[in-house]
Amino acid sequence: MIITVTGGARSGKSTFAERWCMKHAPAAVYVATGQAFDEEMENRISLHRQQRESSGYPWTTVEEPLHLPDLVSKLGKDQASALPDGHPHLHPYVLVDCLTLWLSNVLLSAESEEFSSSTEVVKQEIDRLASAVAAFPGTIVLVTNEVGSGIVPEYPLGRLYRDLAGMLNQTIADISDQFFLVTAGIPIELKSREYRL
Repeated sequence: MIITVTGGARSGKSTFAERWCMKHAPAAVYVATGQAFDEEMENRISLHRQQRESSGYPWTTVEEPLHLPDLVSKLGKDQASALPDGHPHLHPYVLVDCLTLWLSNVLLSAESEEFSSSTEVVKQEIDRLASAVAAFPGTIVLVTNEVGSGIVPEYPLGRLYRDLAGMLNQTIADISDQFFLVTAGIPIELKSREYRL
């Protein structure tokens, strides 16, 4: 099952995704995609880690800023090896927080390439991630940001990021079983309400 959670900054999307896992799974793998490039981000990562540890829920945290498609595939193949009680008949529950940070990492790592070439590299990585998620045998919860609702970014790289994030979110939404939008801490499931033409 593929569950995707989106929303704006500080909308409550990560909290909802974590609570969803805690309600539905005996344990879960937490894939963190953020990188601590500065003190402020380092503090955020540390706070999130402390909150998970103090929850009493058995998270297994894995940090993966770039090679997310490979990690999702590996976790799918490993089945329940990450679960503390080791039930071999259970597939793992995985929470990825978040896709748009991963996208930023991939885009910046490809930035040294020619601009159009880096765009193609990122699109290929989005396709690889979608394939890995679609093939995942357990339940995966994906957190992403809705970044296209604000002003048009001033710089070309910002506009490219916005466009790629929209493409990523649409690609993942298409394969998701449930897709939640969280606003002011209130989650609404959108996929079941989708109007099809």
